Amino acid sequence: MVTPESFEKALLKLEEIATLSETEIIRDATIQRFEFTFELGWKALRTFLLKVHGIVCNSPKKCFREGLVLELYDATVTEQLLLMVDDRNETTHTYDENRAQKIYENIINQYSGLLRLLLEKIR
Repeated sequence: MVTPESFEKALLKLEEIATLSETEIIRDATIQRFEFTFELGWKALRTFLLKVHGIVCNSPKKCFREGLVLELYDATVTEQLLLMVDDRNETTHTYDENRAQKIYENIINQYSGLLRLLLEKIR
């Protein structure tokens, strides 16, 4: 079972790498850390929803939508979380240099903050 503590450790590593100057290696490592952190994040939310609210959800999108229903965050944040799921899925199934760059920028400018917000909400 994923805990908020394991999610936070991964998030700290993601935030750490996000402070480094961008190179191709840093970009790719950031994307990999994002993939891992994202997985821990949605699974920590899933555990929280089950233990605290008795809600069963088995996919990131379903869990993020349940968070909206519980008013953990608003509709705008939910939309961003759902877009983050799409980018996460894309990193797994496809590799295109331009798309990788865009996802990297999203991680740095938006997703690491969204994941931090998610951690705060499930604590």
